[in-house]
Amino acid sequence: MTYVVTENCIKCKYMDCVEVCPVDCFYEGENMLVIHPDECIDCGVCEPECPAEAIKPDTESGLETWLKLNADLSKGWPNITQKKDAPPDAKDWDGKPGKEAMISTAPGGGD
Repeated sequence: MTYVVTENCIKCKYMDCVEVCPVDCFYEGENMLVIHPDECIDCGVCEPECPAEAIKPDTESGLETWLKLNADLSKGWPNITQKKDAPPDAKDWDGKPGKEAMISTAPGGGD
């Protein structure tokens, strides 16, 4: 089992989760974060830290697409271990549906 970053992270990109991850398995894209499933140790400390509630255990139904997306994107994005500021309009995007089409595959800055 692993944890997976889902749609609500897109354009919110809060980074409270990266600070608490004991194995540094978060990777940064231009407008969201992902978890590398082979590095996640299933400790669960990141899930309650996410203000957008965008992190879910992969045992929840319907997350197969997000698990594949996390696995694929984490291979090309830089690792991030330190919290940065969220985008200025993050609160405006938190909870909005239909953000999947807005995923940027461009890498973020990482650490």
